[in-house]
Amino acid sequence: MWSTEDVARDAARRQGRGLSTAQVAEKVAEAARREQETRRQLDAPTETEIGPFATDPEHLAQLWAAKHTEWRRIAALLKTSGEQAYDPDRDAQGVTWAQERHARRQGALDRHAAWMRERQDARDELRTQIWLPADTSRRLRAIAARAGLQPEQVITQLADHVRMDEDGAVVVAPFTPHRVEGS
Repeated sequence: MWSTEDVARDAARRQGRGLSTAQVAEKVAEAARREQETRRQLDAPTETEIGPFATDPEHLAQLWAAKHTEWRRIAALLKTSGEQAYDPDRDAQGVTWAQERHARRQGALDRHAAWMRERQDARDELRTQIWLPADTSRRLRAIAARAGLQPEQVITQLADHVRMDEDGAVVVAPFTPHRVEGS
């Protein structure tokens, strides 16, 4: 859901709160060092076994490059603003990016919730195929034709009217099949 830049920006905002200009410079230097290390690892891969918990070296290199870029941006912000310490709330660009990340995350959560509701609705639906004897089928078609419906629509309405009495017997009160708006 988040790009490597999003992850780097979020981490820098969280870790950078209250850091002085000198401390931010240390973060820039550390990110530069880690970026170089991960790039070297990509250029000269080792014969290490990649297990289920091993990190993707390419993703790690991209992440450190993004962190390096973000820490340099914060250092430049401190220099131009004259602030002595980093305050993420006063970082207009950082706030904008954080709001965009939040909006994307919320959109993804909303889409997932809608998808889950659709799946639940689909689970609650019943789709069936029934085989009726010829005489029963002819009667159903005749009833449907008189009502201006398809046989499946009559069966759906029949199912809507089915009740179970106290003895467990299935009972259908008399009803007139009718057209339903939207069908």
